[in-house]
Amino acid sequence: MSELAREIADAVRHCPDVADLSGGPFGTVATYLPGERVSGVALREDEVEVSIVARTTRPLPEIADEVRLALAPLVGDRAVNVHIGGVQ
Repeated sequence: MSELAREIADAVRHCPDVADLSGGPFGTVATYLPGERVSGVALREDEVEVSIVARTTRPLPEIADEVRLALAPLVGDRAVNVHIGGVQ
């Protein structure tokens, strides 16, 4: 799971309209690993939650769809919930 959390974080950061990942409200969107915290990615059994800081170059729903599309090959049949934690 640790490698998957890092892969998801990298894939999200490579989306053109994503400025960065965000910890979400109160820093709760994260995956905790031994000696490491992957902020902005919460892996669960049936879903993946990501919290992003988006660039305001396109409508936010389009950016969220872009993130879901980028993560589809990594997450299998898990739902991907995208939280916009900020805009830049």
